[in-house]
Amino acid sequence: MEIKDIKAVYLVGAGGIGMSAIARYFLSKKLVVAGYDKTPSNLTHELEKEGMLIHYEENVDLIPEACKDSKNTLVVYTPAIPAEHKELVYFRKNGFTIEKRAQVLGTLTRTHKGLCVAGTHGKTSTSTMCAHIMHQSHLDCNAFLGGISKNYGTNYILSDKSDFVVIEADEFDRSFHWLRPWMSVITSTDPDHLDIYGTKEAYLESFRHYTELIQPGGALIIHKDLEMKQHVQDGVKIYEYSQDEGDFHAENIKIENGGITFDFISPIKNVTGIELGQPVPINITNGVAAMAMAQLNGCTADELRNGMKTYGGVDRRFDFKIKNDKLVFLSDYAHHPKEIYQSAKSIRELYKNRKITAIFQPHLYTRTRDFYKDFANSLSLLDEVILCDIYPAREQPIPGVTSKLIYDNLKPGVEKSMIHKENVLGLVKSRDFDVLVVLGAGDLDNYVPEITKILESK
Repeated sequence: MEIKDIKAVYLVGAGGIGMSAIARYFLSKKLVVAGYDKTPSNLTHELEKEGMLIHYEENVDLIPEACKDSKNTLVVYTPAIPAEHKELVYFRKNGFTIEKRAQVLGTLTRTHKGLCVAGTHGKTSTSTMCAHIMHQSHLDCNAFLGGISKNYGTNYILSDKSDFVVIEADEFDRSFHWLRPWMSVITSTDPDHLDIYGTKEAYLESFRHYTELIQPGGALIIHKDLEMKQHVQDGVKIYEYSQDEGDFHAENIKIENGGITFDFISPIKNVTGIELGQPVPINITNGVAAMAMAQLNGCTADELRNGMKTYGGVDRRFDFKIKNDKLVFLSDYAHHPKEIYQSAKSIRELYKNRKITAIFQPHLYTRTRDFYKDFANSLSLLDEVILCDIYPAREQPIPGVTSKLIYDNLKPGVEKSMIHKENVLGLVKSRDFDVLVVLGAGDLDNYVPEITKILESK
């Protein structure tokens, strides 16, 4: 189905971060947009205010009439929805065009210049940073992001004049194979989603295939330390980047007085005096990648400087809630061992002589089973670790796989404890903290506003 033929869009799993951006795109085109989600949330309430029709019961009778014409209704679903979902079954039986979220994004990369960011971790921050640089430049852009940008209060940016679309390229379920990028950054390829891929080799092969999809005339901007082979088409330029070396990198890095500045080194044109609006050490590397893609597409030196200086970050990505001399409290979506390592390392660099405590909720039984030793090693960079039960998301429990696997492998000297999620608020009330971080991609983040209130009241 061509985008011009669509009159109504129905989303199964409407409240997900990525799905809601699709909803907003079609709402902006003045189409009927409706859908189902299992649970009401702030995001679904916002979508309803913007004109989307959402219900929370798996019930075919609740599908609006405007979405029951198979000739002009596009059905979009997220891979997290089970195949036997009653509404999906109805759409299948009645001959509707049914696409994954990634297929819809793939269609957009055929009609726009897709600037895509892939990687096990770092892709949300890097793509949001790139989108902000582009949007505030003379080029502008559309964007579909994997997190809520603090600059815009949304995960979606719309432009009626720009041919560029910035997309977070998700490797889960090989979704990014639907894309046809004009340019792409690859930030990292540390094995993940082994419940889908089975082996590390299959995971890396998936990224190699993704590099084949970049359009001739475009470019691949790849972190120089990755354990993967790329295979681009003729006419695709390859650039390497990292914090300290590569075609694009940073020099003269200064981390002081809560701020970070550096010079951006580029084969096109060096840009001095870059200042991070969200001064977190890992954002030096993310910023190098974001600026590389923006500069390759025509952003000026002043636009790069201004974009980086005014970048406000992403909700749940190194998200400071309290920051003063007595107490620091932040929330971070990190849920892969390498992400947690980078997060812990950045916190340690910023707060060298302070006690750092993490409350961590592991995400998925399979990820915990596959990487519990790596989780323990990364968390051992911190002074104290409080472990919650595993957040199951789409999975059923696996016998013997609990948070205790991580607990038992934490290094000697790390203070450690285990707690049920429901008891976290009571713990926070009863304790004093120096630097506290809530880590994970599950639902522990729902407690963050209340934790913030408790800590502020102290």
